[in-house]
Amino acid sequence: MESSNRTDEAIKKLMLRQAVNILIALFIYTVMGFIIYIIGINIFHLKIWYGYEPLYRIFSWLDKRREVCAILYIIIGYTAVIMYFLRMAFKYLQEIADAVDQVYLKDNKLVGLSPSLKSIENRLNQTKIDLIDNERIAREAEQRKNDLVTYLAHDLKTPITSIIGYLTLLRDEPDLPLDMRVKYTGIVLNKAERLEELINEFFEITRFNLSKLMLELEIINLSRMAEQIASEFIPVLAEKKLSWSMEIEPNIEIVCDPDKLERVLDNLIKNAVNYSYENTSIYFAMKRKNESVEIIIKNRGRTIPQDKLKRIFDQFFRLDSSRASSTGGAGLGLAISKEIVELHGGVISAESEDENIMFKVALPMHARKS
Repeated sequence: MESSNRTDEAIKKLMLRQAVNILIALFIYTVMGFIIYIIGINIFHLKIWYGYEPLYRIFSWLDKRREVCAILYIIIGYTAVIMYFLRMAFKYLQEIADAVDQVYLKDNKLVGLSPSLKSIENRLNQTKIDLIDNERIAREAEQRKNDLVTYLAHDLKTPITSIIGYLTLLRDEPDLPLDMRVKYTGIVLNKAERLEELINEFFEITRFNLSKLMLELEIINLSRMAEQIASEFIPVLAEKKLSWSMEIEPNIEIVCDPDKLERVLDNLIKNAVNYSYENTSIYFAMKRKNESVEIIIKNRGRTIPQDKLKRIFDQFFRLDSSRASSTGGAGLGLAISKEIVELHGGVISAESEDENIMFKVALPMHARKS
C-alpha cells in the first residue's frame, strides 16, 4: 500500500511537470511570435517600397489584418503545443498502465520505462519485489500451517485411540483389580487432557489467523502480577523437579494490557518449563531500566541452534518437530507473544548458548496505543 501511494505521488508529480512544461512552451512560443513581429516590422520599414512589389503587397495585407493573424498564430500554435505535450502525457500514462499490468504478472521480470519515468520505474519494481516476497512468505506460512494441521490431526488420533482402548477394557473387564482400574483411569484422564490441549491448539490457530490483537490499556502493578503468575507455576515446577530463582523489583507500575501481558509471561514460562533440564532452576527477573521495564526468563536446557533461534518467533514454528512430543504445541505461543510485545511498543529477543536459554522482553513504562 505504501509503495502504491508513492507511485501515485510520482505520477502526480509527472503530470504537474508536464503542465509546467506546457506553460513554459506557450510562453516561449508567444515571445517568439512577438519577436518575429518586431523583426518583420523593422525589416519592412528599412526598405523603400514602390507599391507594386509582391512582398510589399503580402506585408501590407498582413499588417492590415494583424489582429486576425495574431489570433490565428495563438490558436494554431497553442493547440499544437498543448496537443504535443498531452500526447506525450498520454503516452507516459499508457506506458505506466502497461507496466502496472506487468507488475502483477507471476514472473521475475522487472519493469522498464522511459528515462523520464525512472522514479516511477523504481517504485513499480520495488512493488513487484514486495509482491513476490509477500507471496513467497504467504506460501511458506500456508505450507507450515497445513503441515501443522496434519501433525495435529495425527496427534488427535493417538489419545483418542488410547482413551477408547482403556475405556473398552474397563467396560469389558468388570473384575479388574482396583489398583489397575485406578491406573487405567489415570491414563485415560491424562490422554483426555492431552486431547483437550490439542483441540485448544486448533482454536488458537483459528483465532490467530482470523483476528487482530487489540490492546485494552490500564495501569497495573506488573511486579505483583509477575509474582502471582510465578506462584501459580509452583506445582508444575515441582512436578518437573524444577525451582524458581526470582529477582523481581517491587512496585513496578506500567500502562499496558494486563491480560495480553499475562499471556506473554505464561507462554515464556511454559516454554522454559518444557525445555528445562530436571533439577535445575528457572531464573525470573524484572527491573526498571530508564523509561522501560526489562523482563528476563532464563533456564538450563539443550542449546537451541542458531538457525532455529532465528525462526523461534515465526508462526507455526515448533522447536521440537516431533509429533509425538508432549511439548510440541501449535507453534503459536512465541509468535503471539512477539506480536503482543510489539503492540506495546516493546522488543522481545531470544538467546541460547552453553545449554542456557534466555528470553528478554523490554517494555516501555507507557505502552503506545496501537
